[in-house]
Amino acid sequence: MVLKQAQHSKVNSEQPGSHCNGSHGSHGGSGEIPSPTNNDIQGGAGVYTCPMHPEIHKDGPGDCPVCGMALEVLHPSGAAEDQSELHGMERRFRLSLILTIPVFLMAMADILPASLAPGHSSARWLLLAQFALATPVVWWGGWPFFIKAWRSVETRAYNMFTLIGLGTAVTYVFSAVAVLAPRIFPGSMRLESGAVPVYFEAAAVIITLVLLGQVLELRARSQTGVAIKALLGLAPATARRIEADGSEVDVPLSDILVGDRLRVRPGEKIPVDGIVEDGISSVDESMITGEPIPVEKSRSDHVVGATVNRTGSMIINTEKVGADTLLARIVLMVAEAQRSRAPIQKLADMVAGYFVPAVILISLLTFVIWSLWGPAPRLALALVNSVAVLIIACPCALGLATPMSIMVASGKGATAGILFRNAEVIEIMRKIDTLVVDKTGTLTEGAPRLQEVHATDHGADDELLRLVAGLERASEHPLAEAVVEGALARGLEPATVSEFRSVTGKGVVGKVDGRFVAIGNQALFEELDQDLTSLLTLAEDLRRLGHTSMLVSIDGRPAGVISVSDPVKATTPEAISALHDEGISIVMLTGDSLTTAEAVARQLGIDDVIAGVLPDGKAAEITRLQSEGRIVAMAGDGINDAPALALAHVGIAMGTGTDVAMESAGVTLIKGDLRGIVRARRLSRATMSNIKQNLFWAFAYNAVGVLLAAGILYPATGLLLSPMIAAAAMSFSSVSVIGNALRLRRTKI
Repeated sequence: MVLKQAQHSKVNSEQPGSHCNGSHGSHGGSGEIPSPTNNDIQGGAGVYTCPMHPEIHKDGPGDCPVCGMALEVLHPSGAAEDQSELHGMERRFRLSLILTIPVFLMAMADILPASLAPGHSSARWLLLAQFALATPVVWWGGWPFFIKAWRSVETRAYNMFTLIGLGTAVTYVFSAVAVLAPRIFPGSMRLESGAVPVYFEAAAVIITLVLLGQVLELRARSQTGVAIKALLGLAPATARRIEADGSEVDVPLSDILVGDRLRVRPGEKIPVDGIVEDGISSVDESMITGEPIPVEKSRSDHVVGATVNRTGSMIINTEKVGADTLLARIVLMVAEAQRSRAPIQKLADMVAGYFVPAVILISLLTFVIWSLWGPAPRLALALVNSVAVLIIACPCALGLATPMSIMVASGKGATAGILFRNAEVIEIMRKIDTLVVDKTGTLTEGAPRLQEVHATDHGADDELLRLVAGLERASEHPLAEAVVEGALARGLEPATVSEFRSVTGKGVVGKVDGRFVAIGNQALFEELDQDLTSLLTLAEDLRRLGHTSMLVSIDGRPAGVISVSDPVKATTPEAISALHDEGISIVMLTGDSLTTAEAVARQLGIDDVIAGVLPDGKAAEITRLQSEGRIVAMAGDGINDAPALALAHVGIAMGTGTDVAMESAGVTLIKGDLRGIVRARRLSRATMSNIKQNLFWAFAYNAVGVLLAAGILYPATGLLLSPMIAAAAMSFSSVSVIGNALRLRRTKI
C-alpha cells in the first residue's frame, strides 16, 4: 500500500466533451439532445426521435427523414404507447399475404406458364389475373416504402427503403409492361419460346416479406423499452393526504404538493419522495435499488416514491413530487442514455454513409456484366440479379447494431440500481483500470458519530463540547452535525454563536458566549497564527484509531481535541475485494488526514492513499493519474467531488449523495453501494460484446449477401439468389440484430 500526502494545485475542472452526431453521409444532425423538461417526464411531451439518429426530433409520430425508420417517443410516459405504425403495418401485411399467396403458388407450381407465349389467350388471362393480384400488394401494401424511398431521393439521405423501392418498382414495372405490351421487348429479353419473363410473384413476395419484417421489428423494438415501462408503472395513481383538520382523503398523485402530509398503510406503495414524520415500518426498495432485503424506516428517515411499505403504517412529509422524484430522475437518465450514441457507432456511421450508393453501383455493375456475358435471356437475368442485389442489402441492420444494445443495456442497468448517463460511459466502463474513491459517504456510511472529547482543562469536557456544538450548529458539514447530535445525546444545550465563519477545507471559527472559538485541522490554526502543537500527539493517536480528530482553541489558546468516526459501509469490504478481482487499482482520495485515511485503507486493503486534499486538489489528482496513462473512474458523493467526477473518464456518484454530484457523474449508483461498480463493468463488457456481435454479423451478412445476389456462385454451381429469398433475408437481418440485443436482458451481472 502506497501512502502519500497530496500536493495541492488548482486545475480547470471543465472537461471538453466530444459529440458524435451519428450522421450518415452528409445528412447528419447536430447530435445535440435537448434537456428534457418536467413535462417530458410527466406527460411524455409528444416528442419523437429515431433510435438510429437521436438528433432527429419531431412533435409527433412519423418516419425518420434520414433512415425512414418509425420514430419512437423521446421520453416515455405512463400513457399508452402509440401503436399506430405497428397496426398499420399489420393491416397491410395481412391483406398483402392473402393476395400474394395465389400469385406465389401459381408461379411456383407452374400452373401459370413462366412467360406469355404469343397467341396463348388462356395464359394471357392468367397473367392478367396475376397482374391484378400483385398490383394492390405493390402499390397499397408497399406504398409506405415508396414514400420513404422517394423522400430519401429528395433529401439524398439514401437508406434501405431506397433499395427496396427501386428494386420492387423495377421488377413490377418490367412485369407489367411484359403483360400489357410484350412486343416492345427485344429478343435478348425473351426466352427460347419468344415469351418475356414476368416477376409479379417476386415483387409481391418482396413487399409482403418486408411488411412482415417491419411488423416483427416494431414489436421487437417495443420490448427494448420494457425497463422504462416497468419503472413508469411503479408509481401509484393516488395518495392518501392528511388535511389540516386531521381528516384523510385519497387524491390523484398529480394533486400532491411539497409539504403535504401523507399516510402510507401496510402493503401500499409510497407515492412520493419524503421524510417519515411518524411511524415505523420496513420498506421494500428492490424495484429501485435491486436489493431484495427490506429497509427499516422510522422517524426522520427518507423514503422513495414507488417503493412498497411492507408492515407498519407511516405518516410522511412530502419532499419531492413529479419530475423531481428519484423515480422520475431515473426514468429521465435511462431515456437519455438509451438515445445517446457510443463511440463505436462512428464505425457503423462511416460505413453506412457510403453503403447505399455502393450497393446501387454494384447493382448496376451486376446488370452490365450479366447483360454482356450472361446466358440467355441475358437482359432478363441481368435484371433479376441486379434487383436481388438491391433487395438483400440492408443498411438498417448495420445502423441498429449499436443503438438497440445500448437501449437494452441502459434498461438492464436501471433495474439493477445502476444509471448510465450516456452510451459513451457504457463503452468506457469496461476499460477502467484505476478507481479513485472518496472516503466519507463512499467507503463509509457518510453519517459520522461523535466518539471522544478531550479538554485540556481537567473535567471541562462537557463545557468544551457545549461551546464547540454551538459553533458547529451553524455549519452544514457532516462532521459538525455529528458533534451537535453528540452534544444533544449527552444532554448538553449548544451555546449561542455569532460572527460565524467557515474556512473551506480547514474548519470554522466564531464567537460563542463571547469567547473566540475555532475548530478544525492544523492548516486552520496555521492560518490563524495559533500554536496548537501541544495537541498534535493526542490528535494523531485518535487518527490511528480511524477517527477524524479536530483541534479546538478558545481565545487563541489550545482547548482540546474532539474526534468523530464514520463507520465503513457493511458492503464496502466485499466491493473492494471484487474490484481487486477485476484487476482495478483502488486509490482513496480524501480531505481527511493521512493518519485517519491510512487506518481506513489498512482495514479495507486499499492500494493507494492520497490524503489532505482540498476540493480543487481532487481534480488535480485525477489529472495526474490520467497523465500516467491510466483509465480513471472517480466515485464520490459530495459537492466537493463534483469537479473530479466531471474530469474523470467515468464519474460515479452515490445515489445517497448530493444532486450536484449526480449531475456531474456519468454513472449513478442508486443505493450508494460500490458493488454496483463491479456490476456496471460486467454489463459494460456484455454490452460491448453484444454490439461487436451485431456489427460483425451485419457486415458479414451484407458482404456475403451482395456477392451471392450478384451471382458469384453461378459459374461454379449454376445457382442464383431469387429476389424473394433476398427479401426474406433482408427483412430478418434487422430482426436478428434486435433479437441479439434483447439477450442482454438475461445477462447476469
